[in-house]
Amino acid sequence: MSSPLNDERGLFTLLGELPDRISTLVRAEIDQVKAELTYKAKHFGIGAGLVVVAAFVGIFLLGTLIATGILALSLVMPGWAAALIVSGVLLLIILILLGVAVLNFKRGSEPLESIESVRQDLDAITGRGAYGSRN
Repeated sequence: MSSPLNDERGLFTLLGELPDRISTLVRAEIDQVKAELTYKAKHFGIGAGLVVVAAFVGIFLLGTLIATGILALSLVMPGWAAALIVSGVLLLIILILLGVAVLNFKRGSEPLESIESVRQDLDAITGRGAYGSRN
């Protein structure tokens, strides 16, 4: 008698392999959730760091705007124009940092793909949804 091929395994052999396959699937899903959460935490961290840097630069903006107001009110010399240009550059830096921070926050808030994958796995195991019996 010839040995059975991999495709010709018996029902009991397949049922015996089922717990190992399910535990492998669960471990893979858990690893995927960990990877996605790490990705999200990284992007939230980058976004938060950039907001802090933008706030720090904003302190300097406030100082230069005050200096600009003082110089503009005195009108003794055209130094206010230089202070206004510096304020504009700082404002531009703040807007760029905040734009990059918003992009990182959006990347970090994307839905988890693994949650849907777990739902599909549970539907397949229980026979619900697209995997249920068809009439």
